[in-house]
Amino acid sequence: MQLAHACYEPEGPGPHPTIVALHGWGASAFDLVGLAPYLANGRFQVICPQGAITVPLGFRDGYGWFPLSSFGQGTNESALDQATDAVRGFLGTAAQRYPIDEHKLVVLGFSQGGVVAYNLALADPARFAALVALSSWLPPMLLPRFQAGEAHRQLRTLVQHGSDDEIIAVARARQSVEALRELRLQLTYREYAMGHEINAASLNDLSTWLEEKVLSSIVRL
Repeated sequence: MQLAHACYEPEGPGPHPTIVALHGWGASAFDLVGLAPYLANGRFQVICPQGAITVPLGFRDGYGWFPLSSFGQGTNESALDQATDAVRGFLGTAAQRYPIDEHKLVVLGFSQGGVVAYNLALADPARFAALVALSSWLPPMLLPRFQAGEAHRQLRTLVQHGSDDEIIAVARARQSVEALRELRLQLTYREYAMGHEINAASLNDLSTWLEEKVLSSIVRL
């Protein structure tokens, strides 16, 4: 598989409901896999690919999906698309290696990983049961790519953000939510008194939402 990754596999032969979790800037494949036991009592398989860009942090290396310079007004669509294509290709090979329930496949991204998750899921909404964006944003320049359709209306989407986020201002999340409403998604937005993080309250809400919207939902064939 072209991207290094970490994986949490539930007990049993599967196929398992699966979350593909994309880490933020400077983190690694192990950053989000630790959430797995706390999501729906560990019933989700959680696969965490690692970004291809090395981020030197002094005492260790972290990883990213596209250069930090792409965060500003001149967002580099090419770099973002390369990262998105890498994750798309990773999903193809992961489906051959891991017992993934294709009807209950979730893409989740934190911070920079959330931008990739948006780009991936909104371009191909029929592929995913749900989209989750944590402490992230939807770059406005991506919006013309996506046209509301039936598949978007069926895509369950959760956006969580901290009101005290010091990295990505909460205003950017609110703007993203307004843009998402234009696509007629099944959208849930929640804010928390936290910074650029996942806290106990947001994790608990995420777990409950996944149980209700993915595990307990009627699968569309």
